[in-house]
Amino acid sequence: MMISVFDLFKIGIGPSSSHTVGPMVAANTFLSAVASHFDLTAVERIEVELFGSLAATGKGHATDTAILLGLQGHQPSTIDTRLTEEYLAPIFNEHTLMLNGTHQVAFHYEQDVLWHGDIVLPYHPNALTLRVYFAEQAGYAQSTYQQTYYSIGGGFIINEEAAGNPDVDQANPSIGAIPYPFNSAAELFDQCQQHNLSISELVMANECHYREREAVLEYLDAIWQVMQDCVTAGCRNEGILPGGLNVKRRAHDLYQQLSLEFDQPAANNDRLQAMEWINLYALAVNEENANGGKVVTAPTNGAAGIIPAVLHYYRDFLPSYSMNGVHDFLLVATAIGSLIKQNASISGAEVGCQGEVGSASSMAAGALAQILGGNVAQCLNAAEIGIEHNLGLTCDPIGGLVQVPCIERNAMAAVKAINAARLACRGNGEHCVSLDKVIQTMKQTGADMSDKYKETARGGLAVYADSRIPTATVGVTVNYSQC
Repeated sequence: MMISVFDLFKIGIGPSSSHTVGPMVAANTFLSAVASHFDLTAVERIEVELFGSLAATGKGHATDTAILLGLQGHQPSTIDTRLTEEYLAPIFNEHTLMLNGTHQVAFHYEQDVLWHGDIVLPYHPNALTLRVYFAEQAGYAQSTYQQTYYSIGGGFIINEEAAGNPDVDQANPSIGAIPYPFNSAAELFDQCQQHNLSISELVMANECHYREREAVLEYLDAIWQVMQDCVTAGCRNEGILPGGLNVKRRAHDLYQQLSLEFDQPAANNDRLQAMEWINLYALAVNEENANGGKVVTAPTNGAAGIIPAVLHYYRDFLPSYSMNGVHDFLLVATAIGSLIKQNASISGAEVGCQGEVGSASSMAAGALAQILGGNVAQCLNAAEIGIEHNLGLTCDPIGGLVQVPCIERNAMAAVKAINAARLACRGNGEHCVSLDKVIQTMKQTGADMSDKYKETARGGLAVYADSRIPTATVGVTVNYSQC
């Protein structure tokens, strides 16, 4: 079918959609489940267990603090990241946690947050269990209540019941009888041809099955505004990223350099200067993400800079820029991302970074191809090129932090997406390998890839032999106050 733009693009906080946004959403969901079955005031203790990749790199990704914030009732799309240290202070200083902002329980971090990096639960490497203990005087027949959740990439979560039930759609809570269903790129192409629709027109028609057109457009506008705000913030903010790697933010200095050069005659003769700006846009977003700032999962936080960078390229370097074009871009990207998520994965812990950066590059390439005037076949060809040349990309962030090589990798992939779109639009849409085959290849490559290269901080660059670099188990917490 199709994953909605409302589900695929989420406004959240850094540094990771699967390790930060998803766990915070899981905590929100768990609170709702407890409140629907029991009296929240009967809870006297809460326990958090992290498994697999969530445990192996969770400290570097701020998974623990994201869950604690979620248990306080904060949500990724609305939390004021400037106040995060204030929110967390009672937990670490007074050993108390205010559940949903209304009920206080004792909470001792060292004993109530349990890390099981060597245990991988059956459905997905990103798993967490939340458990509450009831006061004896509450009179419940059971002394505890728990739920296990899987964070499956892009901020999506499912619980253990859904994971074990093949009849429950695990990817899209909005699924239904949309007017133009498609499960493959071939079906998407056929639907567009049969009904004489562009990809963006088809996706909009499907979105309007659930919501008014104006509501869809308002959301697309909001997504684009957050992306632009994120680039602006990234160009403005300076300093060292938190976590211990001492990575210096580069976007501010690069922006100053490019701004000074922009009006110089020599710069006007540089045919590749646009590429410098594309690098800047991507770096700005991912530095904000690494610092715990407000970003759009596109389709994940680790790859959040690619689509905004390509959209900024459209805004600043193509004369055809319009808000209608932005809408079309995001709708086409939704179709491509939906195909990848349904038929493979957008989770670095499941298939490596090919599922994050590769997916985003593919989505941006297919979307830009339509903006450049490409037909449906050329858009799908661009998406195929975008993901084909990211096959096998590992997820091995140093120290478990979304910094090296993640930030720079977004800049490289954004340029690659633009090149893929332009290359496809110079052709006739014919290609030897279909988008469907490449997506299946990505899935199989991820299955064959060693787990040490899938967001576990146990292989590749993540074990870079430098004593200055912390391991993923040191206990790094993102300093949101710098945002």
